[in-house]
Amino acid sequence: MSATVHIIGAGLAGLSAAVRLAGAGRRIVVHEATAFAGGRCRSYYDAAVGMTIDNGNHLLLSGNRAALDYLRRIGAEHRLAGPPAADFSFIDLASGERWTLRINDGRVPLWVFDPKRRVPGTRATDYVPLTRLLLASAGQAVGDVIACKGRLYHRLVEPLLLAALNIEPPQGSARLARAIIRETLAAGGRACRPLIAREGLGATLVEPALEGLREHGAIVRMEHQLRAMRFSADTVEALDFGDESIPLAPEDAVVLAVPPYAAASLLKGLVVPLEFRAIVNAHFRTEPPADTPPILGVLNGTIQWIFAFPGRLSVTISAGDRLIDTPREELAKTIWGEVAGVTGLPSALPPWQIVRERRATFAATPAQEAKRPAAATQWRNLVLAGDWTSTGLPATIEGAIRSGNRAAELIIKQP
Repeated sequence: MSATVHIIGAGLAGLSAAVRLAGAGRRIVVHEATAFAGGRCRSYYDAAVGMTIDNGNHLLLSGNRAALDYLRRIGAEHRLAGPPAADFSFIDLASGERWTLRINDGRVPLWVFDPKRRVPGTRATDYVPLTRLLLASAGQAVGDVIACKGRLYHRLVEPLLLAALNIEPPQGSARLARAIIRETLAAGGRACRPLIAREGLGATLVEPALEGLREHGAIVRMEHQLRAMRFSADTVEALDFGDESIPLAPEDAVVLAVPPYAAASLLKGLVVPLEFRAIVNAHFRTEPPADTPPILGVLNGTIQWIFAFPGRLSVTISAGDRLIDTPREELAKTIWGEVAGVTGLPSALPPWQIVRERRATFAATPAQEAKRPAAATQWRNLVLAGDWTSTGLPATIEGAIRSGNRAAELIIKQP
């Protein structure tokens, strides 16, 4: 085909759209404003720790069908690693108690009836109220639907929803929580097996996609920021990059896959979520002890999740706005003190790096959820993509990739 699709933004939403469209035979030009692709899912060499790290720790699950299909398309599915079963290790810093949640494969939740598999100190009947989330409707917060208290909440529901929604769960959208529960716990262990990009996010999710796009003849232009678009009544007529303007042919199309605030500046009148929550990540260059699980949930501490990689331990703290202005070294010492206590490593601070993203995700409240736009726009050759669009999921890798797929499908179906 002679038509060209311009992808604005090389995050996972833009890359997934580009991969789908290139596979459908479209000519692709990717325009990325920064010097790197991947958006919030990127890897880079960090001099402070002397190794390549990810900007954050992003967990995939075996039920993330869009993400796994994307990895198959770019030939990188083998770069994910994880346990053979849906096992999740936890430690409670307040009590010192450790346990492993073991979710059985089938949809019938047999694990709930087994004291050795479920959350310690809970009964099978404690899980029944969770079904209320499966009936949640638009406009409801999690705190409107379930009681945010008790052992089950604090030991399972809170850490699950905090990680998925990146907001204190009682304030979070119950409809988004419903989607998470449906695609994880309610789907059984086959959908819950954790998968980690052991070689890094860049090597797994980004670099194979860029390589495949170039093999399809796609053009990828870095540090090429879109400044404005020129419109006619129902189409985008030109793309303005400051030092050049690219006119669009009648058959050309545009996928706008930029952050919501950037999209709102380019499309006047576009309603988008503009309230955000932060994520704090810490990376420590040290060899994890042999018995350290790949992922460890931490309760009643500053840290929430510890990820073990070869030569590195990494920590993720969701809804981390309270830590954004904490002095870096103070924060590193606090985090490492907890990590050392959990793992038995020496208390001396190893080489470290703190990565804080103030606007990591849109705030997953009912009010902000209602502001997420659909992929289609009033201009027939312009579609939106991004984890902040109306995907039905929170701002996750899976949501970003689904949004890119949806944008690509809309363009492919155009007459």
